Amino acid sequence: MRTILLIMAFFTSAQLHAKNCSTLLDVDVQTLNKDRTLNLCDEYKGKVLLVVNTASKCAYTNQYDSLEKLYKKYQDKGLVILGFPSNDFGNQEPGTEEEIKDFCSVTYGVKFPMFSKTSVTQRNADPFYKKLAEASGSFPKWNFHKYLIGSNGLLVTSYPSSLDPLNNSVVETIEVELKKVSFNQ
Repeated sequence: MRTILLIMAFFTSAQLHAKNCSTLLDVDVQTLNKDRTLNLCDEYKGKVLLVVNTASKCAYTNQYDSLEKLYKKYQDKGLVILGFPSNDFGNQEPGTEEEIKDFCSVTYGVKFPMFSKTSVTQRNADPFYKKLAEASGSFPKWNFHKYLIGSNGLLVTSYPSSLDPLNNSVVETIEVELKKVSFNQ
């Protein structure tokens, strides 16, 4: 009887530990300024996610404006933009996390979630970016590379840095994924 109880306790514990979430999102990340650590599964399960490696001193930095517009338009429908500042390309994010937070807030009015400075290149990639690269077949080649993750936690597609987040192809794909969210609720 004791053995059966131990086995049942083990499986119950394993089931509770299993988040019923994709392995892609089962990672812990720190918010900008390391205010808190959160698990992407726990925080964003069932949401459509656009993951972007950002930089404050890049030719594509104005995409913050497009990202914020996209977030405002679709956040109530289930879209979350996740920004990961990175200094991996051309030393274009040299500031402290406090400076990055201030820049994003003051210059672009960023309200979407931003996370700690993160390495995204193959050589030193953060575990989440390793998973994204494995799922997509490529690491970011520059700042503002975008990965779209469906509400099922699986990678849908990725977009190059040069493609603005408000481009019709990006918006249409996001809208298709958001319709899936409403079906799942």
